[in-house]
Amino acid sequence: MRISQLEGRRVALWGWGREGRAAFHALRARLPGLPLTLFCPEAEAAGVRAEVGDVLRVETAATGAALSRFDVVVKSPGISPYKPEALAAAARGTQFIGGTSLWFGEHADAAGNLRDTVCVTGTKGKSTTTSLLAHLLRAAGHRTALAGNIGLPLLEVLDSPQAPDYWAVELSSYQTGEVARSGARPDVAVVLNLFPEHLDWHGSERRYIDDKLSLVTAGHPRVAVLNAADEHLRGLRLPHSEIVWFNQPEGWHMVGEVVYRGAQAVFDTSGTPLPGRHNRGNLCAVLAALEALGLDAVALAPAAQSFRPLPNRLQVLGGRDGLRWVNDSISTTPHATLAALDCFAGQRIALLVGGHDRGLDWHDFAEHMRGNAPVEIVTMGANGPRIHELLEPLADAGRFGLHAAADLPQAVQLARTALGTQGGVVLLSPGAPSFGAYRDYVARGRHFAELAGFDPSDISAIPGLGIA
Repeated sequence: MRISQLEGRRVALWGWGREGRAAFHALRARLPGLPLTLFCPEAEAAGVRAEVGDVLRVETAATGAALSRFDVVVKSPGISPYKPEALAAAARGTQFIGGTSLWFGEHADAAGNLRDTVCVTGTKGKSTTTSLLAHLLRAAGHRTALAGNIGLPLLEVLDSPQAPDYWAVELSSYQTGEVARSGARPDVAVVLNLFPEHLDWHGSERRYIDDKLSLVTAGHPRVAVLNAADEHLRGLRLPHSEIVWFNQPEGWHMVGEVVYRGAQAVFDTSGTPLPGRHNRGNLCAVLAALEALGLDAVALAPAAQSFRPLPNRLQVLGGRDGLRWVNDSISTTPHATLAALDCFAGQRIALLVGGHDRGLDWHDFAEHMRGNAPVEIVTMGANGPRIHELLEPLADAGRFGLHAAADLPQAVQLARTALGTQGGVVLLSPGAPSFGAYRDYVARGRHFAELAGFDPSDISAIPGLGIA
């Protein structure tokens, strides 16, 4: 759908975060006379009215009946279309779309193709992979946009004065379905991996997987770059797309720390600043995507050495009090936490784990702790007690020290005390969202940095965001 197609229709916005603001400004710029209504919580209403005045009608009760008064509701990604009120309005004919869908509709050509656009998704590693893709494109001399779920809504760069040569777009599972709904076809789509996540938003593991995969199953990219090592991906058949596999011997894959293209050794990743072997492995996905764009990926691979790691993703803050502090606040699944632990295998680790409880199963995590477990584990947050209960038998058997914290400050103090003067790594990799205690994972990471003795402002900026 293009923004011009909203002319003459009853349109509302649902959500006033950064995505909601971006949608408002894009609609106001393209259709200045279009009446708009915003649904937001009561606590935000006064601030919205002060910010935009009377050009936006504000309502605070987003009921099914209220939403159904509108032909189209442009909702923020964090609002699930499976909420009862959304389903009730949809049953009465209301169409729910997101800013991602509007951007895709605006940028597609007459045939519906999004040329020179690479979309990246996956449960783990998608932000680093998208940033690395943009980094290598820029290293090749191409003006490139880095945007999407990574921290810059696509609608904020809808009308850039100078169009980029390429778009590197990160998409969350909240946004992948928007691609198909837009009617646009990405040039290249990359799917890294799939683990259960965001079950409270999607409603079930099956729906999460289906929504995530809709980028390639319903979005029909020209080329789909898929991880052959992922069980959910390797059985896919995509009749509308060319499939390029990575992590298999015939394509881009790793042997030890070296990236190979088939039988050709291309690049030793051991000296790169990419955090964790899984992220170095995702360099294979980036190189496969570059080739799908027609570029010389072999020549570009060494440019990964100058990549700057992203904040909150296995981010080594530095040393304080004889300890090494690592901020992996973006970790929101037990699988992500296990990957983080692998990065520091053999070291003395105090792991801070727990947060918002959205019903994920932690039994597999507990089973892994029978092997190479950290020396100390501190549980915290709403699901902390549930994780603690699973780990208690192992702690009682002497596998590791186990501590319960009420919040992050207490967790940091317990980790300091537990590691003592022998040194080690304090690893914040919570395996759960930050909802309730913090606005988002960024705020949680900033607080962790502050508690560790670092300036939060120095660790928060995402390198390369925007068009450059």
